[in-house]
Amino acid sequence: MVKRDFKLFLFDILASVDAIEGYFDKISKKEFFETHLLQDGVVRRLEIIGEAAKNIPLRIRNQNEEIPWKKIVGLRNIITHEYFGVNLERVWNIVKDDLPELKKQIKKIYDDLGGQEPLIK
Repeated sequence: MVKRDFKLFLFDILASVDAIEGYFDKISKKEFFETHLLQDGVVRRLEIIGEAAKNIPLRIRNQNEEIPWKKIVGLRNIITHEYFGVNLERVWNIVKDDLPELKKQIKKIYDDLGGQEPLIK
């Protein structure tokens, strides 16, 4: 297997946050709780964020301790291994309260490292 440049994992996080923001554009909490397809999409994107965070090198995580890396990966583990235990109220709160700040933090790391949008063939 080809080893991915870790900046691509940062890009994956940013792309997933952008996707979630698109899903949440102009929807109410009630609509989120009533729309299983939307819930599935958001939970999948949170899983991707956690998987990508898990693949960020330790030195980068240690240099950016303000980001709750363990919590991000922990949520991924719950989603992946205890999918029946996913708390949609918690998911809603993460999306509304935590993702905007995470996006800023990851974008700064990505930009500081000279990240550019990868070419997709």
